[in-house]
This record gives sequence, structure tokens and C-alpha cells, in this order.
Amino acid sequence: MSLAETFRLLGDASRLKILLFCMRGPSSVGEISDALDLSQSLVSHNLRLLRSARLVKGERQSKQVFYEIDDLHVSQVLLDMASHISEEH
Repeated sequence: MSLAETFRLLGDASRLKILLFCMRGPSSVGEISDALDLSQSLVSHNLRLLRSARLVKGERQSKQVFYEIDDLHVSQVLLDMASHISEEH
């Protein structure tokens, strides 16, 4: 996946919220859905896209899959962007 395609994925507000939520640690689709007030089908769809871009990883535990950030570089980029946006100019 190219850099432009990765940033296109991050340009969607729902996917960005999901990704930021996954920075907190492993979470199930239901937990993400409830916390962000998004439908489970939307969360599942977006997690599939984020997984295919290797931005999140899923680990199956019994009947559920728990998702978290796949790479610390991704977390750092998001934290840097949030810090940049919150700076006063």
C-alpha cells in the first residue's frame, strides 16, 4: 500500500476515531462500537481496511477478536499530528 493510500484511509473520520481508540490497547468490535457510537458493521468494515493496511492487528481470544495498533510508528505519527493541531499559532 502506498503512502498516499494510507493517508487516504486516515482521512476518514470514523477510521481515524477507530485507530485512535485502538491506541488505548486491545479492544473488541463491540467495545469500539459502543465507545464511539458507531454501528458494529461499520467498525468491522473499517477494521478490515485498517488491517489490510497493517495499521491495526487483531488477535483472536475465544470467540472474539481484539484489535490494537500494529506498529508504534503509527501511534507516534498520530500523536505528533494531534500535538501539531493543538499547538497555538
